[in-house]
Amino acid sequence: MDDQTLADSLNSYASAQSVEALWADHLETMLGFGFHRLLYGFTRQYSKDSYGQTEDLIILSNHCSDYLRRYIGEKLFLHAPMARWARENIGACSWRWAHEMANAGQLTDEEIRVLDFNHSMNVAAGYTISFNSISTRNKGVIALAGEKGGSQDSVDAIWERNGAAILALNNFFHLQLHTLPQRAGQPLTARQREVLEWVGDGKTVQDIATLLSLTPSTVEKHLRLAREALDVETTAQAVLKATFYNQIHILDPSKVSVR
Repeated sequence: MDDQTLADSLNSYASAQSVEALWADHLETMLGFGFHRLLYGFTRQYSKDSYGQTEDLIILSNHCSDYLRRYIGEKLFLHAPMARWARENIGACSWRWAHEMANAGQLTDEEIRVLDFNHSMNVAAGYTISFNSISTRNKGVIALAGEKGGSQDSVDAIWERNGAAILALNNFFHLQLHTLPQRAGQPLTARQREVLEWVGDGKTVQDIATLLSLTPSTVEKHLRLAREALDVETTAQAVLKATFYNQIHILDPSKVSVR
């Protein structure tokens, strides 16, 4: 990839105004390098023993539904060899690492089962990128799989030619994704977003009722529905979660001029 093409791709990512648009752009760009199937995952509830609640994970993928039903739905990813690598490292790693670990007898039985499952689904050759974060609770990873039936040698050759550009594009994708509104529970209504924004600005229920010409009980109802939509117990948690997922204090894309 030449410098101008890389710059064009980065600028295209930067102008995306929705997760869907950014993801579609990234899929097309990675396909141009020879990576046909992508799986991105991110959590804000990471710990040594857990990725948090599955429903709070951000998962983006163009893998087939049968693969995702088992790999994500049955939580096979928890025991994937490359997931272990990603927990312990930052940067990019060839899936050759997992094969070498298996040949050396250094994978657990659960990891071997996940490796065998991936092979059965033609998810056998690729690269994993573990993203950097200043938070110990955040963890982001993307798995880039080559074409079905392709070899790890061919994928490693792609990386040899274009690895620096691929890594830069994935890092920028990851960073740009978290500037965009993301799904967190059920969608918030415009009024639910509005009352949460006012709470975030330090206003009381009575203040918000006066500002919006509503009754306090109506404001309380909108706050309750917002808590339910975000699957949290307190209004403070709702403001925090909505902020994390860029659900409040967001611009209307239709009113933003992109040049």
